[in-house]
Amino acid sequence: MPEYIVIGVIVAAFAVAGVLSFFFTPPVKRFAHKVGAIDVPKDNRRMHKEPIPRLGGLAIFGGFLCAILIFGELDQTMLCVLLGATIIVALGIFDDVLALGATLKFVVQIIAAAIPVCVGDLQIRLFTSLNPFSDEPYFHLGILAIPVTILWIVGITNAVNLIDGLDGLAVGVSSIAAITMLAVALLTGNMAIAVTMAALAGACIGFMPYNLNPAKIFMGDTGSTFLGYMLATVSIMGLFKFYAVISFAVPFLILGLPIFDTANAIIRRVAEGRSPMSPDRGHVHHKLIDMGFNQKQAVAILYAISATLGLTAVVLTSSGEVKAIVLLLAVLAVILVGACIIYGAEHWTRHDPPNGDEQSDGADAPSQTQDTVDTQPDAAQEEKKDNGQD
Repeated sequence: MPEYIVIGVIVAAFAVAGVLSFFFTPPVKRFAHKVGAIDVPKDNRRMHKEPIPRLGGLAIFGGFLCAILIFGELDQTMLCVLLGATIIVALGIFDDVLALGATLKFVVQIIAAAIPVCVGDLQIRLFTSLNPFSDEPYFHLGILAIPVTILWIVGITNAVNLIDGLDGLAVGVSSIAAITMLAVALLTGNMAIAVTMAALAGACIGFMPYNLNPAKIFMGDTGSTFLGYMLATVSIMGLFKFYAVISFAVPFLILGLPIFDTANAIIRRVAEGRSPMSPDRGHVHHKLIDMGFNQKQAVAILYAISATLGLTAVVLTSSGEVKAIVLLLAVLAVILVGACIIYGAEHWTRHDPPNGDEQSDGADAPSQTQDTVDTQPDAAQEEKKDNGQD
């Protein structure tokens, strides 16, 4: 296919998804009010002060689906992915309205993930071998391919949901991830992935004017789990097939922020003797807010981190292995230093009040918030794992 046609199709998919998502959002907002899908600020984890409608993800899904049906390549694998995504969106709608239990949501997510894995043959079959004494460049998963792939899809689906805690954060990070996958797909000549990611990025960006601070509507579980599901499945279709170290590093870099935040949340909660699904105020975006940044500043910082990781992933796909490894180590070092700064600042703020005063001008406010938030009772809504503007 001529290059100008490829670029034209990608631009068209992006534009159609963006325009439709933008114009779908107002009627979705009215629908959310009618069905009672409203996010009420009932605890200190939430950053907004007024009730705000959810279900914005329905507009994102609508814009994406229309664009992909017009411009996408609908083979068996893609049809299975779209079917699974539809199940995820339906689950999100019920969750945004009724606040479903975590166990039920987890089971349905596994079913949605199993459809492309078992029916569409979408599987992670190998990883780069990290054994320096082996002549085999890849580690083949064999019978573990199906459970590992389902775990990846369900994990990323929930990881994007967990970072949906500030206005515009999850949709912006997802947009950056989608654009990065689009760039990688173009570099590797994968037209189908490029069109899919163009449509997803367009749908996200079309919704962003309504979701940036101060948000007029949240995308809710409907949007965050849909975006996570699509990023997870498409990463398998296009990013686990590169040679050598790139096959392992690229998807983890592109989705690095939600993966890091989710892993940190699980480890923190288990270490404290709580359920990994229990909500708290310990996410990266909460820590930035507690350090004194406002919502727009915190979101900008996390956008920059995601963009840096995305750019690194693109460089990895177009450079030699030695350069790729050096760059990867450098990025990991920067991430480690940043994490130390964030968590170190929280520790200093909590344990070292200025001028020796036990409390001075609210210096211990982050500590007080952290200590009290987990004690607040929360019935059905507390089952929602950090959904909608935590």
